[in-house]
Amino acid sequence: MDTVSIEIRMATLDDARLLTELGCRTFRDAFGADSSESDMASYLSGAFGVDVQSGELADPSSVFLIAYVEDTAVGYSRLRFRSAPDCVNGARPVEIARFYSDSPWIGRGVGAALMTACLDEAAARRCDVVWLDVWDRNVRAIAFYTRWGFEAVGEADFALGNDIQHDLLMARAVG
Repeated sequence: MDTVSIEIRMATLDDARLLTELGCRTFRDAFGADSSESDMASYLSGAFGVDVQSGELADPSSVFLIAYVEDTAVGYSRLRFRSAPDCVNGARPVEIARFYSDSPWIGRGVGAALMTACLDEAAARRCDVVWLDVWDRNVRAIAFYTRWGFEAVGEADFALGNDIQHDLLMARAVG
């Protein structure tokens, strides 16, 4: 495996189109094989779009981090600084609301670089716990999060179109 330099930068309002394209592509790559086309199309139309991403980028409680290799965006994450479900213990939580790598870059350090940046941002904002939800059938993602110290603390439903899926809620201390 070749060694690459991965740079992480905070997104700006100018990144709405990039995040729309990257978000749709990475979400479809991650879950398309396990979803009907109608459920996928329904979810993507509501969750992504330049207007949707512009609103999320303008939200002061939301931060996007974009991973680059040279001039190519290869992954991204979204942090949301807001209250957490009751099963997440902490006074100052942050949610990793999105965490995706472009499929050719999975296993090449993008996830590690993004997670490091997420935890650094959480620490800089004095958060004490970081939490996320992950589809209970996404074995690869659960293993990744477990390696980073996340533990299952609860469960939640996730609607992908008309398909109600089961997610695990996972959390870990920031420090």
